Amino acid sequence: MPKTKTRVVVALSGGVDSSVAAYLLTKKGYEVIGIFMKNWHDESVTISKECPWLEDSYDAMMVSEKLSIPFQTVDLSVEYHKRIVDYMFDEYEKGNTPNPDVLCNREIKFDVFLKIALKLGADFIATGHYCRLEKINKNDISIFRLLQGKDENKDQSYFLCQLSQNQLSKTLFPIGGLTKKEVRQIAKKQGLITAEKKDSQGLCFIGKVKLPDFLQQKLKSKEGRIIKISSESKIYLDFNTKNHSLDNLHTISSPYNYGLSDGEWVGNHSGAHFFTNGQRKGLAVGGTKEPLFVLQTDVINNVIYVGEGKNHPGLLKKVLFIKLVDLHLVREDKFLKKDILFKVQARIRYRQPLQDANLLFVNDGAFLIFDKKQSAITKGQFAVWYVEQELLGSGVIN
Repeated sequence: MPKTKTRVVVALSGGVDSSVAAYLLTKKGYEVIGIFMKNWHDESVTISKECPWLEDSYDAMMVSEKLSIPFQTVDLSVEYHKRIVDYMFDEYEKGNTPNPDVLCNREIKFDVFLKIALKLGADFIATGHYCRLEKINKNDISIFRLLQGKDENKDQSYFLCQLSQNQLSKTLFPIGGLTKKEVRQIAKKQGLITAEKKDSQGLCFIGKVKLPDFLQQKLKSKEGRIIKISSESKIYLDFNTKNHSLDNLHTISSPYNYGLSDGEWVGNHSGAHFFTNGQRKGLAVGGTKEPLFVLQTDVINNVIYVGEGKNHPGLLKKVLFIKLVDLHLVREDKFLKKDILFKVQARIRYRQPLQDANLLFVNDGAFLIFDKKQSAITKGQFAVWYVEQELLGSGVIN
């Protein structure tokens, strides 16, 4: 179709956020095309007794009809299975805890989907993420600053922590300067079918399935031991006598080296790969004064180590390490000199309040050194750092 205006392809999920994003773009005079991504139809895994993607696709289509914009559905299930699902199962089998939403953005929405949009002649793609972009010029080069959304309770910049400058240069975030309440008000005023629709709680773009249910349909159950570690274990006494200087960061960022003889056998589990650090639910072990939390999983020997209470020393650490290969800089022009501490604010999971920390680049990666101890730093998750609301970089926790 011939272009007369700036063309924007919107990723319509069937939710209120992307619906309002599409409306705002039409209001600004862009030529808007709506596309729904179908990312899953593997009948070997039951997502839900319902067909949520059909419902979402229908809602996306109705929004497009209301806004008088072209609409189509694209099947990205092969790419999604290969890039997200296979990777996710592989990581869980290794004992890591990946974040499928971060991966979905990096691999699907801002890669596969972006390429489809460009083939349709798009100048930009747009999504319903709560974050903001600011374009600046530095030495005659355009640089895109990824900023937190105005609504602090809905800020989704964390999920975009792996995007590149090239991807950001082709992206619009129309609702980043709005609150969720304002978005719903706009949708209601415009009579959009998604105005009162609840936010999706399932895996990225595949439906209402809960992650544990999804994993248990693909990963085999395997009974193993649950070992309870005392908060006064010799492991922590030995750790506290170590040299905690900057020269010893690799040692103090490493997981505790638990063994069966370090605690007592208090129960059994159905597979260490179903659990993650900091998890409380699903252990089915009673008789303790305070709840038990997972301190560490050993998938090789199929053992889960647990501790009593949320302040157990096995849950708390101040330092994490990111390997060089897992380090991603949204702002490469901000690459910091090695062996110099740089003050940042950081988080190790979505919705965690930002924490004061220092970032230190070394030859083989980077350390995040927090001012206060963090609970359940988890291998495979993404650590993200900001300066004055700008997301500068991220990395997979080692």
